Amino acid sequence: MNDRVFIDTNIFVYAALQDDSNNNKHKIAIDLLQSNIEIIINTQVINEFYNVLVKHKIQDTKIIDYCNEIIENTFVDSQNIETLRTAWRIKIKYCFSLWDSLVVASAIQNNCRILYSEDMQHNQIIENSLKIVNPFI
Repeated sequence: MNDRVFIDTNIFVYAALQDDSNNNKHKIAIDLLQSNIEIIINTQVINEFYNVLVKHKIQDTKIIDYCNEIIENTFVDSQNIETLRTAWRIKIKYCFSLWDSLVVASAIQNNCRILYSEDMQHNQIIENSLKIVNPFI
């Protein structure tokens, strides 16, 4: 059985964009996304990904192709009222941003053991069930 992990937006961004300044992160992101894991994301990750690529002046049609590839290769969960309430509690308890708290809440709701992200504290354990891992360290 594959490990069930949540992948944050920045991993997909590094996988999609490659330049001299992020070449190592690009390779690490690609390797992670191609490893033998069950990848969980939520609709927020897709929306953030789209937004970041627009800022990098990628054409909408290309971004949509990337998004469709992500959707086809991951389980995409929708946020709901339970997600929001869990995120609010996490935000207060761990002092995360609301957006990071929504990602964490979705990961917990989907029984993920690991959340891959470079945006939060590496190796932090959330609610005794979710470990944050920065794959770029």
